[in-house]
Amino acid sequence: MARESQSEKSARLARITAGLREAYPDAHCELVHSSPLELLVATILSAQCTDKQVNIVTADLFRKYRTARDYATARLEDLEQDVRRIGLYRNKAKNIQAACRTLVERHGGEVPRTMEELTSLAGVGRKTANVVLGNAYGMNVGVVVDTHVARLSERLRLTTETDPVKIEQALMKLTPPGDWTLLSHWLIWHGRRRCAARKPDCDACEISRWCPSATPSGNAP
Repeated sequence: MARESQSEKSARLARITAGLREAYPDAHCELVHSSPLELLVATILSAQCTDKQVNIVTADLFRKYRTARDYATARLEDLEQDVRRIGLYRNKAKNIQAACRTLVERHGGEVPRTMEELTSLAGVGRKTANVVLGNAYGMNVGVVVDTHVARLSERLRLTTETDPVKIEQALMKLTPPGDWTLLSHWLIWHGRRRCAARKPDCDACEISRWCPSATPSGNAP
């Protein structure tokens, strides 16, 4: 396709998001949680792991640990065993406990509401902070960039960046702040349900008309 200006790309993304909004009107965070703390813990566990597996583990975990202090004062060996079905469980258990100790010591046991405070917690980067701020607090501070968002951003030629932080900044410039949280949900849902990594279903794709990578055979790069 011809080289797009920033305004042309933004207009195309608006059409893409309209199509995704229609296709996935109920798009939401698929990590099961009932509080900001539960979402924080689940998101830390979700790195390099499916939401489905995380939800299986947290079903019991959240019954046992109800406050930040519960995690902070637990025996690390016990916490490790409670999350051992998750990949990299030892490191994740260590980060969860360290993060919760900081919550207890500096934030009265509550999950903070700023990017700076969240990213100062162990195991928390911009992605995790954006998940918590956008879904627990309804704050559109940034765009969650996971593997699905990164892949679709490239296929849709919204950016040539490969670094998640740079992808996020590119997407934030192309779409209104009010859509930042939902944009990640729409792209993640589409990535899971239609635009698979190995064989995207281009023939049935709801946004193929605006995708430069779409092919009848579904062999998008």
